[in-house]
Amino acid sequence: MLGMWSLLLLWGLVTPCQGLLETVGTLARIDQDELGKAIQNSLVGGPILQNVLGTVTSVNQGLLGSGGLLGGGGLLGYGGVFGVVEELSGLKVDEVTLPKVSVKLLPGFGVQLNLHTKVGLHGSGPLGGLLQLAAEVNVSSRVALGVSARGTPILILKRCSTLLGHISLLTGLLPAPLFGVVEQTLFKVLPELLCPVVDSVLGVVNELLGAVLGLVPLGAVGSVEFTLATLPLISNQYIELDVNPIVKSVAGDIIDFPKPRKPVKVPPKEDHTSQVTVPLFLFNTMFGLLQTSGALDLDITSELVPSNVPLTTTDLAALVPEALRKRPPGQQLLLSLRVKEAPTVTLQSHKATVSIPTTIHVLSYFPQGAHEALFQLNGVMTLNAQLAPSATKLHISLSLERLSVQLASSSAHTFDASRLEEWLSNVVRLAYVPKLNVSLDVGIPLPKVLNVNFANAALAIIENAVVLTVPS
Repeated sequence: MLGMWSLLLLWGLVTPCQGLLETVGTLARIDQDELGKAIQNSLVGGPILQNVLGTVTSVNQGLLGSGGLLGGGGLLGYGGVFGVVEELSGLKVDEVTLPKVSVKLLPGFGVQLNLHTKVGLHGSGPLGGLLQLAAEVNVSSRVALGVSARGTPILILKRCSTLLGHISLLTGLLPAPLFGVVEQTLFKVLPELLCPVVDSVLGVVNELLGAVLGLVPLGAVGSVEFTLATLPLISNQYIELDVNPIVKSVAGDIIDFPKPRKPVKVPPKEDHTSQVTVPLFLFNTMFGLLQTSGALDLDITSELVPSNVPLTTTDLAALVPEALRKRPPGQQLLLSLRVKEAPTVTLQSHKATVSIPTTIHVLSYFPQGAHEALFQLNGVMTLNAQLAPSATKLHISLSLERLSVQLASSSAHTFDASRLEEWLSNVVRLAYVPKLNVSLDVGIPLPKVLNVNFANAALAIIENAVVLTVPS
């Protein structure tokens, strides 16, 4: 039977609410399986168990050898109780079996973490030959939740004790009296060796928890800083983190948009899955950042569109001749698109759309740089948004659904601007939308919670939010 290390994590005293996201933050619900995997990975990939072995060898020089706890003047050395067993020497801990990790969340209280392991020892027996022992160990620890100087959650070890289980003699001979002394010694030694393992595991978990918060760059336009909006909460299946994303421009100015009045109804999390809910507010703020930085503005000339897309006064005259008066044919056109108001994102059941209000200045121009204004349009671009998660981001790709325009001013006669919508839609689809998608390539960052990878997450668009669900 494997031993058990029982770790009680005092995480939170409130259970998550039933599906209502009361803030506009990014809501992360991390399944208990993910916590178990994070701890298991810390033991597999890191030096935690090897450090335990190094402690035994370098500090104690073996348990029973000269310089060891029981040898050379120790309990079993000359002057000790059993000086006749001088030959017993060099007993060392040489193996700690990779623990099997199981996690149970305790609603409104904390986390119970069980690590199952065995400790192997070897040395020289009193009658000669190799001596090998295996010991089962139970370690019980209590850990409190604190806050680091950075404002991140941090787990602090408060109490640790061990319970030694069955000791097996695998190889060699060991008289019964001496076996009892070895057993008593292990009772004293193992807590000093194994309680630091708990501290080391907590250190790894704290690093992963700390990674939730921090500054994530958004290309050349700004950054997102994640902070905790509330203390972590616990249900019987998941840990809930309400992460507040603060979007900043390159200059450090906070891009702040009105918060929605209505809370988002988050669907229940399925068993053995982790879930991240990205609120509508973050989408609108991201597009607001692009708008304020000028990333949504573009001057379109014939160099940016295929040759079969007309951009001359001749082609324009075929659509709205009254807009040109007696201007000569064949002049090149310049379309100057300016977005002076923040776009609006709409998230409804199974569909995401983006509405971009734009002003379109249409000018004739010459390669030498001279420009002549023809007319100005006020328009609204409605674009469909395709959403796709990667490991750490939610990516957005847009396609034009429709473009509606109205005449704002003209240097010639007024005209019905709707006759230009099909032509302008082709220009926008071929020249503007690709440039817009390049700006959106930075994606919306997702909080890094215990290294959960959302690349293969199932994506659901609900009212005013996007929910990503990944199996544990």
